[in-house]
Amino acid sequence: MKLLTQLLCFLLCSPLLFAQDGFEFTTSKKKATIPFKLINNLIIVPIKVNGVELNFLLDTGVEETILFSLDEKEEVKLFNVQKIKLRGLGDEGSTEGLRSSKNILTLQGLKSTNHEILIILDEEFNFSSSLGIPVNGIIGSHFFRKNLIEINYLKKRIIIYNEPKINKEKLIYNYKPFTIFIENAKPYLQTAVIIDTTSIDAKCLIDTGNSDPVWLFENKSKNIHVPQKNFDDFLGRGFNGAIHGKRAKIAKLSMNEFEFRNPISSFPDPVSLQNVKMVKNRTGSIGGELLKRFNIIFDYQEGKMHLKKNNHFNEPFTYNTTGISIHHIGLQWIEELVTFRTELNVGSSEVVYDEGKRTSEFRYNFKLKPLYEIYSIRKNSLAEKAGLQEGDIIISINNKSAYRLSLQEMNGLLKADAGEYISINIRRNNKELNFRFLLEELL
Repeated sequence: MKLLTQLLCFLLCSPLLFAQDGFEFTTSKKKATIPFKLINNLIIVPIKVNGVELNFLLDTGVEETILFSLDEKEEVKLFNVQKIKLRGLGDEGSTEGLRSSKNILTLQGLKSTNHEILIILDEEFNFSSSLGIPVNGIIGSHFFRKNLIEINYLKKRIIIYNEPKINKEKLIYNYKPFTIFIENAKPYLQTAVIIDTTSIDAKCLIDTGNSDPVWLFENKSKNIHVPQKNFDDFLGRGFNGAIHGKRAKIAKLSMNEFEFRNPISSFPDPVSLQNVKMVKNRTGSIGGELLKRFNIIFDYQEGKMHLKKNNHFNEPFTYNTTGISIHHIGLQWIEELVTFRTELNVGSSEVVYDEGKRTSEFRYNFKLKPLYEIYSIRKNSLAEKAGLQEGDIIISINNKSAYRLSLQEMNGLLKADAGEYISINIRRNNKELNFRFLLEELL
């Protein structure tokens, strides 16, 4: 990581927050359209930081703007830097970081000045390997603070509206309005949850930075409990280490007229939540697997969220039945055989290569392709019982070469239905091994 800093000043504690108001339009346009990448239900958007374009995870569950995992070649100027301690999700203590102010963030005709950024120094805090593309940071509430924000999961685009220049009533006409509570710059929604036969009013964080459908916290309500049919799992990584917990199906989650039956809920271990300061009465989170089923318009200033069902709405909730977590660990040179077709030119002794004619020659091309590794294996999972190990290099899944697949496509193969066989070819200690096992229903 290479960070160019000015007026560097190290302190051992966190100073007062610097004021910042969010993004403002620098043009007279009515809106700005930003394409995004959707990977594992997470939204990745390009934003320039002091003139350098970086990729950010758009996260309503975070107040701050955070940088990490900067490429060695990136030179990002950061101003007024101070040393701080960061605490958040995870089972470990605090981690060291930096705070920088007076930064300028820009995107598609909008600008945020005097923008405060937190920098995570821990090189292990890295989303790039688990998402398969470079991700340099997280942007939270300052993205949403001043404008109407529409998230279209189907078309993979965000539209930021210049509110004084639009007909707001016309924009939200076909949407269902919900009251959201903005607390500590984050949006919360009151939902109704049924676990087994127990009904619970659940105050949930609306969290676009969480790829799961639902999280529920056992220690925040006496009525929240893990259903008997569940399994232990690695839920992700926060500021302060790994997040472990259980996964299970709950009977129902309702948001007024919108109902979801048997969504898969994650129940984080209370140890992973010990450093998180939660708002009063919060009992869980709603994540990207559920949010992607809507077209969403956020209106923070009015305390509203407007929802409209999209084509994802009735999709089943799935989970990784194998127990394998895969991440991207770099690039590899792949030798590919390319066929050239030839035709003899009449009246000439020269052979002209033409891809539409007879085959007579081959050539090998070398290309850089992604390399994938098994990052973790769920204890007592089907993959562990079959003999797969952490650190195994994935060669193919179901006879599909790993280097031809995106990480998202590979994760999709790991969510195959129970009753299907899965075949995984790996390299371990310079030997190729093949594993094949029958997938079973866990929940």
